Amino acid sequence: MVKAICFDLDGVYFVNGKSNFIKNLGKYGVSEDEAKRVFLKSDEMNKMYKEGKMTDDEYWSWAIEQWEIDLTVQEVTDLLIEGYEVNEDVVKVVKEVREKGYNTLICTNNFPARIKGLDKRFGLLNNFDAYVFSYEIGATKPSTKIFQTLVDRSGVEAEDIVFADHNDANLAGAKEVGIQAFFYEGFEHFLGKLKELGVDL
Repeated sequence: MVKAICFDLDGVYFVNGKSNFIKNLGKYGVSEDEAKRVFLKSDEMNKMYKEGKMTDDEYWSWAIEQWEIDLTVQEVTDLLIEGYEVNEDVVKVVKEVREKGYNTLICTNNFPARIKGLDKRFGLLNNFDAYVFSYEIGATKPSTKIFQTLVDRSGVEAEDIVFADHNDANLAGAKEVGIQAFFYEGFEHFLGKLKELGVDL
């Protein structure tokens, strides 16, 4: 029986954050390709920073140097956060299922500046019962370590958690620890799957 639902942040709860940030960097002379190389495709971002092996200051100082822009770390992270928008339909569902007694969860490959900034701006964490951030535990999805931590913090058994992701590899990690996991094909599809699994929506 489903007792806890894990919601994705980037592209689901929040929209346009990455694309707006990349677009806004263009105002400072950073090309789209160069913005993506550093922010989306680098080992520094995807491995070191998101696994907590670089601090906010270390990563963003490195990024600023790569981009050759005259901004402070704070100014760049502010630029990142201001590009995010919440999907009000998703927020509404999160609140509704929580009111009906389901635990709401976050399991995300992420970094401190983004989580702290989004929480400060939108009160993000107020809508969730438990959350796991990759930088806290030194592991990213699809590692079973991050999913086992999610189970431990959720307060329910693994088989009572529902998790969806657009990355097949991440599904494998979740399934390995016993979580009910399926491929994410859009929010309406996600809601349909929840209903199939007996979630009261």
